[in-house]
Amino acid sequence: MRRPQRIEPGPGQESVWDYPRPPAVEPVRDRVVVRLGGVVVADTTGAVRVLETSHPPVYYLPIADLADGTLVPADGSSMCEFKGRARYFDVRGGDSVAPRAAWNYPTPEPGYESLRDRVAIYPSMMDSCEVGGEVVQAQEGDFYGGWITADVVGPFKGGAGTFGW
Repeated sequence: MRRPQRIEPGPGQESVWDYPRPPAVEPVRDRVVVRLGGVVVADTTGAVRVLETSHPPVYYLPIADLADGTLVPADGSSMCEFKGRARYFDVRGGDSVAPRAAWNYPTPEPGYESLRDRVAIYPSMMDSCEVGGEVVQAQEGDFYGGWITADVVGPFKGGAGTFGW
């Protein structure tokens, strides 16, 4: 398997290859807005982002800042070696439903307690996700749900052939 070549960040940018493992959680200063079905389903200045080596940041929004009825419990769960067991939600907005498009950690592992009352959303399953007014690009493959903005450079894990990185 060919080793990925780190892209050198420019002024005001950060490389995902400088992110730590285990992942770090940091507050987001920018306003985050998510739209589905032509309506705003989330609007917050209380997000955090999880930073992990080779992955675009995953944004976690306070559940309290999502519109009423947006999250509907869905079947299944998954396990993260760092954050713990995740539960899933369908996301509803307008006349649209995005199945299993959000997840959270109701009983996170130590160090990740700030994720307990927050939810992450796959940007590829929404009409749009914005950070500070910038529409994000979804991480390829959607396994991790990363949000790519102009200030983050890769290469990014997630696409075909990258799972062994």
